[in-house]
Amino acid sequence: MVQFHDHIISDLLEDTTTTGSGGGGLVILSGGLGLHKLITAFFITSRILIVDLLTHRLPVSSVAGIILLNAHLLSETCTEAFIVRILRAANKDVYVRAFSDRPHAMVSGFAKAERTLKCLFLRKLHLWPRFQVYVSEDLERDPPEVVDIRVPMSAYMVGIQKAVIEVMDACLKEMRKTNKVDVEDLTVENGLFKSFDEIVRRQLDPIWHTLGKKTKQLVSDLKTLRKLLDYLVRYDAVTYLKYLDSLRASESFRSVWIFAESSYKIFEYAKKRVYLFRRSNGETLTTPTKSVKSKKRKLDDSNKDKEGSPVTSANSGVILEEILEEAPKWKVLREILEEIEAEREKQATTSDECDAENDQNNKGIVLVACKDEHSCVQLEECITSNPNKVMRGEWEKYLLSKVQLHALPKRNKKKTQAPKGFGILDGAVPLTPSKGVESSTSSIVTQEHDALLAAANEISKQAQRGIEVVNDPQISVEGKGKGKGKGNAKGRNKRSTKNVSLKQDDKNKAESASTNESELSPDNELNKVKNTTIDSSVLKKHVEGKPIPPVHFYAYESGHQILDILKPSAIVVYHPDIAFVREIEVYKAENLSKRVKVYFLFYEDSTEVQKFEASIRRENGAFESLIRQKSMMMLPADQVAHGLGLSSAGETESPSKQNMVTRKAGGQKEARKEMQVIVDMREFMSSLPNVLHQKGMNIIPVTLEVGDYILSPAICVERKSIQDLFSSFASGRLYHQVEMMVRYYRTPVLLIEFSQDKSFSFQSTSEISDDVTPHNIISKLSLLALHFPRLRIVWSRSLHATAEIFASLKLNQDEPDEAKATRVGVPSEEGFVEDDVRAENYNTSAVEFLRRLPGVTDSNYRAIMEGCSSLAELALLPAEKLAELMGGQKSANTLREFLDAKYPTLL
Repeated sequence: MVQFHDHIISDLLEDTTTTGSGGGGLVILSGGLGLHKLITAFFITSRILIVDLLTHRLPVSSVAGIILLNAHLLSETCTEAFIVRILRAANKDVYVRAFSDRPHAMVSGFAKAERTLKCLFLRKLHLWPRFQVYVSEDLERDPPEVVDIRVPMSAYMVGIQKAVIEVMDACLKEMRKTNKVDVEDLTVENGLFKSFDEIVRRQLDPIWHTLGKKTKQLVSDLKTLRKLLDYLVRYDAVTYLKYLDSLRASESFRSVWIFAESSYKIFEYAKKRVYLFRRSNGETLTTPTKSVKSKKRKLDDSNKDKEGSPVTSANSGVILEEILEEAPKWKVLREILEEIEAEREKQATTSDECDAENDQNNKGIVLVACKDEHSCVQLEECITSNPNKVMRGEWEKYLLSKVQLHALPKRNKKKTQAPKGFGILDGAVPLTPSKGVESSTSSIVTQEHDALLAAANEISKQAQRGIEVVNDPQISVEGKGKGKGKGNAKGRNKRSTKNVSLKQDDKNKAESASTNESELSPDNELNKVKNTTIDSSVLKKHVEGKPIPPVHFYAYESGHQILDILKPSAIVVYHPDIAFVREIEVYKAENLSKRVKVYFLFYEDSTEVQKFEASIRRENGAFESLIRQKSMMMLPADQVAHGLGLSSAGETESPSKQNMVTRKAGGQKEARKEMQVIVDMREFMSSLPNVLHQKGMNIIPVTLEVGDYILSPAICVERKSIQDLFSSFASGRLYHQVEMMVRYYRTPVLLIEFSQDKSFSFQSTSEISDDVTPHNIISKLSLLALHFPRLRIVWSRSLHATAEIFASLKLNQDEPDEAKATRVGVPSEEGFVEDDVRAENYNTSAVEFLRRLPGVTDSNYRAIMEGCSSLAELALLPAEKLAELMGGQKSANTLREFLDAKYPTLL
């Protein structure tokens, strides 16, 4: 633990002693400054804890305090605020300490930090940015040695990046034309961050239903373009092309960005990083750069192993030239590892025995940090074999997936036909014809398609003959036996043990076909390797070429605190991340005697550098804003008493209740009766129980078979949010839920609850049609109300409006019985349910049959059921009695004629 960690803890403890109550505070610090080192406590989910507190399984007196993580996610209606209110109401000495390492999230929205303090009944805000005095002194006392390496991107990568930025800028200009989003936030720099999508969507959510399809698609396109920039510097050329092909096939008919002026360059340059075409008449293409290794292969059985021959299509004379551009960082990473090993060997010859023993204790592991597991697996392959083999393996899998996808429509030709644009076969990007070329674009696409398919068929034939084709490491990696850097003992395709050879028998054909099909789906853009253990990626010294030290590949997404475990002396930051940089600084500050050398790999003049620098500016700006907010915050002098006063005394009474009091003699106010609401356990994932408790209602959590909220012995409520309502209609679950409520309760209620920050309507007026359609939500609700006439539908604007509605519904009602509510819907040993509401509930088939008889309507079927006990008795009633029950002679005659009609004679 670094010294500034002690200052953070001492400040929190000082607040407890000075305030005289439980104390505590909200701590906001920069990402990567070791938040996990400050927390040593018991962890429990908020949903479990709130139920334990309400059911008194956990005595409040035994709780000394509570520590809350991710304070930037808290709000006044969250479950954590509910827990703190219950604890503080019973014991004001309970301390509350909240932490967050996302300062930019604490400045989103209006007065986010102040609202968070109020909902947690806190008064102290502690800010610990990187530039804080204690933090900067500790981290800069003996900083690690840093080597900043700027790797130039290839010409095609520069072209793709420029094209994506141009397309993103064009989409942002279209977004500005809507005049419905804050223009200051619509910048390319903000578009590089994941939070940009959330900011735009949060601004548009209240009016989302009024937006046109183009505006909605622009929001999705901006997210896609951000991924294109990120994946460009993260993945290899073949994987990037595969992702683009999947986008071309899936988004070509609805996306806006794909029709932008510069979008064709993205596909064109991405394809040229992998392969080129030239004609057999001698027409040449631009010579690749030095970093590009070009190989040519002729697809002929007799020359299948010979390189240097182009792939020629028999029909068109188009030659396929394999480029397979390697990522520029690969070569630099290899050189860095060789340099580290050379320096260590040099130091070993000059250092004394003590230093050598110390280095041996630290194991000399080099840590390579990447964003995701896929990058870790691929970099390990590059180190254990060589980059050229890795690219050839990706290229062969790319072609093999083509021939397998091409075979799928033929195999199912009699059953179904593949849709247009299926897979990457029909998603080829047309080549721009050069001067003097008279063939049309469609002809070039066909020639390109034939040449790729020919190459794919050749790869498939080789696989069928038993030649090993490396399977996709994203799919085939298991959780065991990974990454010791040992290749196969035999065969020329020497690979890491993470790679699994694929021999194409009939069974594996089908499996690999389905695998490659899933790879191209937009939902599975880039499958990631999981279940990585800490010791799985340590590579031993390389046996080919110059030696390298032991290497461990670490993915940020894994969340492991790897620095304290491995204690590396050299760190290569392959994908720069500001939080991980701070973790390195803290690691070095904790180990002052250890020599740590850090290598940063940036692509020169790339969005990678721009995003890294922007993240620093964004964090500093967030802390500056928080410092200003802290100086102007207005909190009650007694925050705890002020917050708990509303809960204990209840909200201001409604005018109707006040009028009821004044009608009594002397206007005396009767004793306030505590309201009880029985709530299903699953409803604690929402914020409504918290708001009901704020209104002074006693919450009783139980497991309910019927309904979500029981307000009285007769009133049962099924609550649906808008999203849940649509999904429940689609699955048919809502019909069953309403049917059960109608069966067991006199007043079944369907509560449709809207979000407070959204419009109070399902859809815009222009989208509501005059006809009843099975796909329209209004039509579905109408049919539901017609089928269940006793169902009451309640509309609520927000959580607080729902609480007011519940309070009004409970007026003049008895309080619900917990024991009876839990038994509803649960059959006994005899197979029936106790405490039935009405006799009709036991013979629903007879009721449905009655309602379908001629002359019986929704307004008179209940009177008929009260006037006769069975269908047999109904058939014997005279017309006068039927007219009395059915409310008219015409309806009675219609039913009587139907019942007295004779069967037709069968000859």
